Amino acid sequence: MRACSENCGFLQRYGLPGDIAAAFDPTDKKYQVLPFECSLCGLCAAVCPDSLTPGDMFLEMRREAVSAGLDFPEHIILKDYERRGTSRRFTYYALPEGCDVVLFPGCTLSGTKPERVTDLFHHLRSFYPALGIIFDCCTKASHDLGNADYFIDMFGEMREFLVGHAVKTVLVACPNCYKVFKLHGESIKVKTVYEVLAEKGLPDTSSVCGTVTIHDPCAVRFEGQIHAAVRQIISRKGLVIEEMEHAAEKTLCCGEGGAVGCLSPELPERWTCLRKSEAGEKMILTYCAGCVNLLGKVSPTSHILDLIFDPGKTLSGKVKVSKAPFTYLNRLRLKKRLRKSVPAKISRERLFSGQSMVKKGISLKPLIFIAIIAVAIVTVQISGAARYLSQENLSSILTGYGPLAPLIYMVIYAIASALFLPGLPITIVGGILFGPFLGVL
Repeated sequence: MRACSENCGFLQRYGLPGDIAAAFDPTDKKYQVLPFECSLCGLCAAVCPDSLTPGDMFLEMRREAVSAGLDFPEHIILKDYERRGTSRRFTYYALPEGCDVVLFPGCTLSGTKPERVTDLFHHLRSFYPALGIIFDCCTKASHDLGNADYFIDMFGEMREFLVGHAVKTVLVACPNCYKVFKLHGESIKVKTVYEVLAEKGLPDTSSVCGTVTIHDPCAVRFEGQIHAAVRQIISRKGLVIEEMEHAAEKTLCCGEGGAVGCLSPELPERWTCLRKSEAGEKMILTYCAGCVNLLGKVSPTSHILDLIFDPGKTLSGKVKVSKAPFTYLNRLRLKKRLRKSVPAKISRERLFSGQSMVKKGISLKPLIFIAIIAVAIVTVQISGAARYLSQENLSSILTGYGPLAPLIYMVIYAIASALFLPGLPITIVGGILFGPFLGVL
C-alpha cells in the first residue's frame, strides 16, 4: 500500500489518487460525490515521495460538482453557520486612528472562548497601540465545499475593504483563517498571534509543570514557524512536550476537515480515534478552537490561549468551553463589549452578502414565501372558510376532539394568525373551553 493511503480511510475506500483521476467521469454521480469524502487535510501531500498534492485535485473536483448543480442538504447547517458569521448582526470592524494591524479572532474562538479573545486583544495592544479588531468569517467553509464564486465574492469584498483602509497585517488566532489569508490575502500580510506572542512576550501568568502533547491543525501542517512558536510558548510555561507519532507536517486531521462528517461520519471518526490513541493519557494542547471541540469529546484537550492566560485551570481541566446556542450569544456580547472599548475611527457592520448568491436567485425566496401566504389568504376569504371560526362552530369542532383539543386549538390559532384571520373569536373560545389558566397558557 502506498504512503498516502496508509492512514487515510478515504483513499483506502476509493483507491490511489492516480487511479481516481484516471477513472474520473464528471457526468458520473459517484465521482461528483466522491471528493466530498476527502477531508482535504493534506497528509497525502506531506508523505508523497513525488511531492504531489492530491488534495488540490479533490478540491477542484468539488468545484466542478458544485458548478454542475450538486448540493448536499447535509451541508446546510455549516452554510447557515457561515452566513450568520458574515451577517450584519455578527460582524463588526473597528479600526482606530493610524491602524494598520488588526486582530481577526475567527468565528469559533469568539463563540466558545470570548473571554480569551478579550484577553488576547488587550495584551496585543501593548505591542500594537492602534490595533483594530474584526469580527467576521473568512468563509473557508464555502471555499472547501467548492462554492468558489461565493467565496471569491465574500472574501474579496473583505480584503478590498481592508486594503482600502490601509490595513497591512492581519493577526489570526485560527489556523483556517491563516490559510485563507495566506492564499488569498494578496498584499495583506498574515501572521498568527502565537508567532507574535513567542516573539514579543507572554502575559505575566504563573508557570505550571506537567507533560502534554500537541495537536497541530492540518490547515497549517506546512507552516514550520507556527509549529515552533507554539512549542516555545508551551515550554516557557514550564511544560514538557511529548510529541505524537503524527505531528507538525505529518499531523492528522482532528476529523472536522472538509465537512466529511456530514456525509460519511465513519471516516472522521477514524481520525479522531487515532488521535486519541496517539495522545494516550496526556492532555492535548492545540491552537484551533474547532479541534478543541472535536478532540475534547474523546480526550482531555485545551486551547493554548487558555494555557497562556489561565495556566492553572487549563492543566486541571477546569476551563469552560461554551457550546451552541450559547456561542452565538457570546459572540454578540463580545461584539458589544469591544464595540464600546475600541476607539474606532472607522467602523462597520457587514451588509454585503455576495453577488453570486443574488445571481442564483436566492433573494427571490422571501418573495415566493410572501406570494404563497397571499394566495392562501385570498383562498380562505373567497372560499368562506373563515366562517368556521365563529364561536359556535369552533366550540363544536374542538369539543369533538377530546384530549387532542388543546393541540388542535393551538394549530388553528397559529394558522389563523398567519392568514390574518380574526383572532378574537378563537381567544374567547379558548377561555370558555380551557378556563382562564390553561386558556392563557
